[in-house]
Amino acid sequence: MTYIVGLTGGIGSGKSTIADLFAALGVPVVDADVVAREVVAKGSTALLHIAEHFGDEVLNADGSLNRAALRARVFNDCTQTQWLNDLLHPLIRKKMLAELNAVRAPYALWVVPLLFENHLEAFCDRTLVVDVSRETQIERATRRDSNKREQIEKIIAAQIDRDRRLTTADDVINNDEPWQESQAEITARVAKLHQFYLDQAKKKYEKNER
Repeated sequence: MTYIVGLTGGIGSGKSTIADLFAALGVPVVDADVVAREVVAKGSTALLHIAEHFGDEVLNADGSLNRAALRARVFNDCTQTQWLNDLLHPLIRKKMLAELNAVRAPYALWVVPLLFENHLEAFCDRTLVVDVSRETQIERATRRDSNKREQIEKIIAAQIDRDRRLTTADDVINNDEPWQESQAEITARVAKLHQFYLDQAKKKYEKNER
């Protein structure tokens, strides 16, 4: 399997922004959020099971998943959340690993919000955390998703705490400054990490060829 860099960070940290910078350098990106949407696409077996379990109220008129309705059903119900996780997590993991295995580039970026929480770092050669303060998380997430502060705080509480995430990571990008003020610095940091990952991927390949 190709060299894998696991990219993670809390909600509102800017993971997608950083992933886009790596993608611009030609790095293949496997995004857990994208895969999660694909496994519940209209007509999928997973969506059929979800509709059978929760009822047609979690579907839009066109038969696609109504994400807001599903979130409302599971958000404060641990039993229903567990049922949904038991259904989707194995499907998502299988599809992500298949996509990573298909990569032929020197390395791939694997974007997973709950990388450490789900112990997926075991599949990675290196881990990269995008770090911001709690207040920045709340401000960005409430503005982006039009969510209430209380809901964002619940999501943050369900994720690994910031200190543990930082001590577990191999590499860290601080994305706490306003983007317009730190774009050049962050772009340079990504370029430096990109070269480092290329070098590490080459070493892994040469070691496996011996």
